[in-house]
Amino acid sequence: MTKIPFPDFEKLDLRVGKIVFVEDHPKADKLYVLTVDLGEPTNRTIVAGLKPYYKKEELKNRHAVFVANLEPINLRGVESNGMILAVESHDKTKVCFLTPSGEIEIGSKIR
Repeated sequence: MTKIPFPDFEKLDLRVGKIVFVEDHPKADKLYVLTVDLGEPTNRTIVAGLKPYYKKEELKNRHAVFVANLEPINLRGVESNGMILAVESHDKTKVCFLTPSGEIEIGSKIR
């Protein structure tokens, strides 16, 4: 395990967001294209490899924790502007995304 200095961790902008729309990625079997509200003036597009683990209707309107300050990356032709945080089981058969344990405003920062 590589250890990083605390100031590097502080650079992450982790926020609570709401998944407002989910669609299949047009060029990838395991990816969804999420439209996410992070409390900003416009929603973001985030590509996530959740398709083997969740149905679209299981994701829509759910709150999750997102990395909001990643550089955009093109994933099979779709620009992704963030990342949903998730946990993968040791045997890689389950994935659970991180969610707040209670009600909190969209866009709230994780500290």
